[in-house]
Amino acid sequence: MELKLNINKTLEQNAERYFEQAKKYKKKIPGIKKTVEMYKEKLARTETEMASKQDTVREPRRKKEWFEKFRWFISSDDFLVIGGRDATTNEIVIKKHTDKNDLVFHTELPGSPFVTIKNPEGKDMPEVTIREAAEFCGSFSKSWKSGRGTADVFYVNPDQVSKEAKSGEFIAKGAFMIYGKRNFQAVALNLAVCNIGRIMAGPASAVKRQCEDKELRYVELTPGQDKLSDVAKKIQKSIGGELDEIIRSLPSECAIKKQAK
Repeated sequence: MELKLNINKTLEQNAERYFEQAKKYKKKIPGIKKTVEMYKEKLARTETEMASKQDTVREPRRKKEWFEKFRWFISSDDFLVIGGRDATTNEIVIKKHTDKNDLVFHTELPGSPFVTIKNPEGKDMPEVTIREAAEFCGSFSKSWKSGRGTADVFYVNPDQVSKEAKSGEFIAKGAFMIYGKRNFQAVALNLAVCNIGRIMAGPASAVKRQCEDKELRYVELTPGQDKLSDVAKKIQKSIGGELDEIIRSLPSECAIKKQAK
């Protein structure tokens, strides 16, 4: 330890000076200790927050399936059903994702998605799945928005759907010509939403069927004027899932009809 002495002062005076300085520093010790502890706590909180953020960043995002870019659901008979969201995806559904064993649906009135039941194994198509696909098609059409309770929907084979217009006619993007016999069904409009690892919106019967075995919750919808984000938040609170994914699954205008316990 090194001490500096003032040669113009006596030894006692020098000692007195150091003694007074020591008393001042001693008074500051509690405050210094308190400050050190405060910064230790801040450092610990910062480290915890950073670790939490790193964990969030490292968590892998769920891999989305190809059909999630469209409207979709799994029928009560476990058939995948897909539908367009707009003119562009209507084109993609028909041109790229409709094969010879599938069935294609559309409403009698304009303003409907093109809907396809995927049947890669060429199975006999169950009547329940056909009805659910028709309900799905009608529920995402303008009939839902207008508040109608039902819609007239037809289905055809893929080879009856064509982009070739009759002479003098023009086919807009997302629209197709239908040739040959149409099979009509009058269906009730209904939708429900569930979380089966991904958010699925479809006819209530199909959603219930997918939820029963897994004991999952679901939410039934009805046409309405509620703000879409508010509806989505209520659904998220009930079934979980990503808010954006829930919003994308909903029709343009809706309200909550029933929440399953």
